[in-house]
Amino acid sequence: MVLVSVEDCTQAALSVLAAAGVPPEHAQMQVDLLIDAELRGVPSHGMLRFQRIFDRIANGFADAQTRGIHQWRGEAFLSVDGQNGLGPVVAQYAVDAITARAKLTGIAVAAISASNHIGMLAWYAETIAAAGQVAIILTTSEALVHPFGGRTALLGTNPIAIGVPTDTGPFVIDLATSVVSMGEIHDHAHRGAALQPGWAVDAQGNPTTDAVAAKSGAIAPFGGAKGYALGLAFELLVTALTGAALGRDVTGTLNASKLCNKGDVFIVIDPLSGQGAALSAYLDVLRNTPPADGFDTVLIPGERGRALKAERRQSGLMLADEVWDTLVRLRDQAGAR
Repeated sequence: MVLVSVEDCTQAALSVLAAAGVPPEHAQMQVDLLIDAELRGVPSHGMLRFQRIFDRIANGFADAQTRGIHQWRGEAFLSVDGQNGLGPVVAQYAVDAITARAKLTGIAVAAISASNHIGMLAWYAETIAAAGQVAIILTTSEALVHPFGGRTALLGTNPIAIGVPTDTGPFVIDLATSVVSMGEIHDHAHRGAALQPGWAVDAQGNPTTDAVAAKSGAIAPFGGAKGYALGLAFELLVTALTGAALGRDVTGTLNASKLCNKGDVFIVIDPLSGQGAALSAYLDVLRNTPPADGFDTVLIPGERGRALKAERRQSGLMLADEVWDTLVRLRDQAGAR
């Protein structure tokens, strides 16, 4: 592992994207999302994905110029053709449209197709909730998860994020319907770290703690049958709204050689309850409840990540050697052109 300042990492990534012809505003969105994941201790959605993003642009599978095409299919339903744009760019412009519309209609939905990987969902949910609106975000992925009782990857990790405004700041959750994301498997492989038992199976469907072997195998659904049911429901819901591919037909989130055909759904709701103070008070009740044996305190989801973010802005980012070496190589190549 290597310690890198936030500024050095950010500037290196921006210089690479600038040399690749990415507009400054679009490059900033993409890099901000990756850096935010690193700050929060979510390296699975951080800089280890940068090489793939760069390669997808270079190979013509990601269009760094487009913001996507918007078509309102109803007063509050926005259909977005992502035109193979960078995921955060397409998603953010869709979010801008539906947050404005939800102020008029109470609720608005964006269904996005033909867009690249949108990254850590909490990044969007927190921004929406900080502005006073409720966010529900769903996305699908390549088939990486085996069904409950199965041993072959047939479903996506299919995460969900929810953001709710309170008087003391946004409440945000962001979780996959798998035990872990494939990005976390890749992060363990980069660091040479063993997986926890029960996380994954290898290509033959046998349980494994070897992260490299798990990359060609399948991840378990979280919570057994319940996680499997939620993951399947989200996959069907997103596909029904976006027309995205299903299961093993989904491509483009883990490679640089195929178009991305998963789907993304953003739901924004303008709350009228005026319950911000009550929500904050309830979260304080949870924080102040006596902890169980082995715990120092009861945390609210997201609090550890926010604390780590504040700390790492000062101390810097701990990146796997391979991740930083790759970014430096790309930066040096960009400077040589």
